[in-house]
Amino acid sequence: MPEIAAERQEFYQRLDAKNAAPLWEVLGRIIPSEPRPSCVPVLWSYQELRPLLMEAGRLITAKEAERRVLVLENPGARGASRITQSLYAGLQLVMPGEITSVHRHTATAFRFILEGRGAYTAVNGERATMRPGDFILTPSWTSHDHGNPSDEPVVWLDGLDVPIVNLFDASFAGPAPEQAAIEAPNLVFAYPYSSSREALERSCRARSPDPCHGVRIHYTDPLGYPMPTMAAFLQLLPAGFRGKSFRSTDATIYCAAEGRGVSHIGGKPFEWREHDVFVVPSWCPVSHESERESVLFSFSDRSAQRALGLWREETLS
Repeated sequence: MPEIAAERQEFYQRLDAKNAAPLWEVLGRIIPSEPRPSCVPVLWSYQELRPLLMEAGRLITAKEAERRVLVLENPGARGASRITQSLYAGLQLVMPGEITSVHRHTATAFRFILEGRGAYTAVNGERATMRPGDFILTPSWTSHDHGNPSDEPVVWLDGLDVPIVNLFDASFAGPAPEQAAIEAPNLVFAYPYSSSREALERSCRARSPDPCHGVRIHYTDPLGYPMPTMAAFLQLLPAGFRGKSFRSTDATIYCAAEGRGVSHIGGKPFEWREHDVFVVPSWCPVSHESERESVLFSFSDRSAQRALGLWREETLS
């Protein structure tokens, strides 16, 4: 009845004046029956972005930019500087002769190297030389810097848990103390692609491909996942692979390390080739296909979801 509706509306206004609100009006939105991500499936073509990245190298100096990075921003979250609800990703360029100051931040970061050889990341004073396919970490609050003494540009994919850190309002960043920069690291932070690819080959010989994932391994350290918030994987899709459809609660970012193929995400095909990046939102059906042997790198917030008892995955076909 209209008079009841008006009375209820007046009641809501009085609640609002007391900084309170009726749960029954929003319950289905804040506790949905299954994930309803705002982020959408999307692919970034490296062939299209690389010229723009190099143009940025010409237009803006490393000193001006501090970090010369093209943020991979999900169309479902424009302006939020994130690729999924919980993670950030970008393509970073370091030109020959450039270096960064030693710095640190509470956000955990990694770099997956796409092109160029001879640049480095130093973590707590220990350097790791970069080669394509290498996976290099800068754990939370560790002192680190980057440099490129080579004669060619170096490009890598950045992945950070910035949205998770900001959710807790726990972000700190700044220059590292001098003593922290020379402190000997007691951590695993560099995973050469040659070693990871060899481990992938051993897995291929030891077991049959998974019907959804092909042959997949995850990066580990002695404590399990090397990052408390993010998990990273490397998977090989054999020639002629036709994967079954599956879905999982961790929105996943993929980067083609080798080969080319197509991934069907939410019923739509996304054709990818070497260095392309694409994202699969939470609980969105996906399947992978590859005409020739291909390798995909991927990362997600699975570490955090597992720690909280939230992670799920199911095969659909």
